Amino acid sequence: QVQFVESGGDLVEPGGSLNLSCTASGFSFKHSSMFWFRQALGKEREVVAAISETNRTAQYLSSVKGRFTIFRDNDKNTVYLQLSSLKPEDTGVYYCNKESRAFKATDWGQGTQVTVAS
Repeated sequence: QVQFVESGGDLVEPGGSLNLSCTASGFSFKHSSMFWFRQALGKEREVVAAISETNRTAQYLSSVKGRFTIFRDNDKNTVYLQLSSLKPEDTGVYYCNKESRAFKATDWGQGTQVTVAS
């Protein structure tokens, strides 16, 4: 079955950095675009970054562009998200998925909590 295992979240101060990773299984990872979602408390899950199958094309939510970097290692079935210059509004649970829209996804990992606070 499709599985996602996210890790790397932590409590950091504003301006700090984190490296998130997500290892996927149960589908053809190398043939799938991958997406990182963020869900803040009381808000809907939103896509913050996307990466194409070949690692050549990345897209970002405007509020994270220039601060977050997505990339992948198809040999390890893993997608990464580097977060820098973190702001309190980046706080949330971060998930990865192969679906671009949250309502289309039927399988989710446990997510990894990122908290940005002084």
